[in-house]
Amino acid sequence: MASLALPRRRSSTTDAGRDVPWYSDDDLQADADTAWAVGVGLLDGDERESWMAEDDATPDGGADALAGTMSALAARSQDRHRAAAAESALIRRLVDAARADPTPWVGEDPTLDPAWIDVRGRTVAAVRRDRHDMAERAVVAEIAVRLRMSEQAIRARAAETEILQRRCPNLWRAFADGNVSERHAAETARLAASLPNDSASWAEFDTGVVDRALRLTPARFVTSARALRERVHPESRETRHRRAAQDRGVWLTPELDGMAILTAFLPAAQASQVIARVDRAARHLRTRGDEERTLAQLRADAFADLMAAGFAGPGNDGERRQNRAAVVVTVPALTLLGADDAPATLDGYGPIDLDTARRLAGEATSWIRVLTHPVTGVPLALDRTRYRVPTALRRWLGITSPTCIFPGCGRAARDCDLDHLRAWAEGGPTDDDNLAPECRHHHRIRHETRWSPAVAPGGEYRWISPLGRDVDADPPPF
Repeated sequence: MASLALPRRRSSTTDAGRDVPWYSDDDLQADADTAWAVGVGLLDGDERESWMAEDDATPDGGADALAGTMSALAARSQDRHRAAAAESALIRRLVDAARADPTPWVGEDPTLDPAWIDVRGRTVAAVRRDRHDMAERAVVAEIAVRLRMSEQAIRARAAETEILQRRCPNLWRAFADGNVSERHAAETARLAASLPNDSASWAEFDTGVVDRALRLTPARFVTSARALRERVHPESRETRHRRAAQDRGVWLTPELDGMAILTAFLPAAQASQVIARVDRAARHLRTRGDEERTLAQLRADAFADLMAAGFAGPGNDGERRQNRAAVVVTVPALTLLGADDAPATLDGYGPIDLDTARRLAGEATSWIRVLTHPVTGVPLALDRTRYRVPTALRRWLGITSPTCIFPGCGRAARDCDLDHLRAWAEGGPTDDDNLAPECRHHHRIRHETRWSPAVAPGGEYRWISPLGRDVDADPPPF
């Protein structure tokens, strides 16, 4: 069975509220790790209370008291790292157990029945491979729901643990003992995963990386560990670059107050050309005497203008026409008329300011009307006589259920399958009461594992996990 792949980290930052103290990710993770350690018995409640009392205490009594508090802080930090390693080890144990025995997650093996015939024409080997794959998906989903984490994060934790235990055992022991942080461990796993299947390279990297992790802060450690990885990697840079270029892509990360970060993962040469062109355009604009924008603002505006110009194409009369990409904005009618202040929603992002929404509405070349009952406001019934989902119904469901209905999944409905909650073959209609968006991953989990959806009397979606846990679907994101 192939190992879990480590996803590339896509981080975002925002300057909003930068002058206001706020809890860091490490602070929040520390609280979560402490609660988890109490829950599994690694830490008793009395000791947790003593930690809280220490938090509330103000050091006094001179240098000795301060030194004691500092020692206690170091000990607590070590305990937190140790607890995080133990949690990661338990995650990997559950994933390995599902790989070894998929039955609790996907049911009995149908190929053991002498009369079995696969309706999809798969071989016995293919069916058994799919069973192991779906069992792994099911257990990852169960862990994610229980810990209120993303499935991607759970898969990453399992993959990091597997890589560290197999390729960097010395670093793993340092992490399990609490002597290095989660960031050191995660970065080591990321770099070790990029090494080829060569035990000599693993051993040399592991030996060097432990020394660095014990002495350097995470930021300094990453720089040093990358240099070490370059030195021990047996493949040429050209080969590695060709492989890495296969992962190129562009993605959007929503930020606060109607802003977003657009990230492009590109070959370094192309990225350098792009930023050079943007910088050149920005500096040219800066020379104007009436220009008040900062250079950073000019770069952002120049980049947006250059991208917009790239979508322009010639019309039938030879003149250039602007080919606008389609965006979906939901604006309440009364808000659009200025009679209400209910927020507008940009599909895939969330609430946006009304001025922007009105501008986008004014530029729209087409509209979609959603007709509702004049008294109840309930959408009027749509076509219930065919299996294929009509375009109008698909658009409506994209408004009422904007994301995949599986707990914790944020994939946009436009990229999901519309699944019949009660099967069409069993009399389930094709209407908004019996259809829900499920991304392809969770659609397969629904049909090929023991995860199953249900609809509560009030119309809310629920899911039953393979281990019998009743889980509420997430509320609408906006």
